[in-house]
Amino acid sequence: MAEAAETGLIHHPDQHPRCWWPGSDLLYLKYHDTEWGRPTDDEVRLFEKICLEGFQAGLSWLTILRKRENFREAFDGFSVERIARYTPRTVTKLLGNAGIVRHRGKIESTINNGKRAIELRKEFGSLAAYIWSFEPAAAERPKTFDLATLKSMATTPASVALSKDLRKRGWSFVGPTTMYAFMQSTGIVNDHLEGCAFRSQCEAARKRFRRPVRKS
Repeated sequence: MAEAAETGLIHHPDQHPRCWWPGSDLLYLKYHDTEWGRPTDDEVRLFEKICLEGFQAGLSWLTILRKRENFREAFDGFSVERIARYTPRTVTKLLGNAGIVRHRGKIESTINNGKRAIELRKEFGSLAAYIWSFEPAAAERPKTFDLATLKSMATTPASVALSKDLRKRGWSFVGPTTMYAFMQSTGIVNDHLEGCAFRSQCEAARKRFRRPVRKS
């Protein structure tokens, strides 16, 4: 496996050039190849990603990825209805779970955000319709997406807008950098590097994808 420092692409034995960040970790490579950048309107997965991106703050995403199944078990599959009913006793139980990130603020934030997600569903018809309304227009995105472009973008106007609106609605651990990572991971933007074998796949998926719309 060889890395081209100028392009940010890693060339693996399977001859598929990839973004450099998964390295050689098999779990991370699977996430890069099959999930990151692919559009979804799955309500559970969207809420899960928002929560896990919040838990990731200050940590590596690979740490969260390795614990994801533990998180899913601990948080009832990220059902907003169940999470919204969690009690202080549930928080204490979760703080004793070594399989997740035991951070009281982040756990309590997940419960709070579950309640807020239910409110959004009532207003917009679905969490997906709300989230996808912040998709940036093509004209707002870089014409080419190389390593220098990616490294210069910790936030975007769209992630700032999403973060600001969520916080106004009472959500927490949804800063603009966190929301940009969320948008990347759920395919709201396609930030695979130019030359990555999976950039075109994600772009094709985004073209086929039917954006959810607000229900009146």
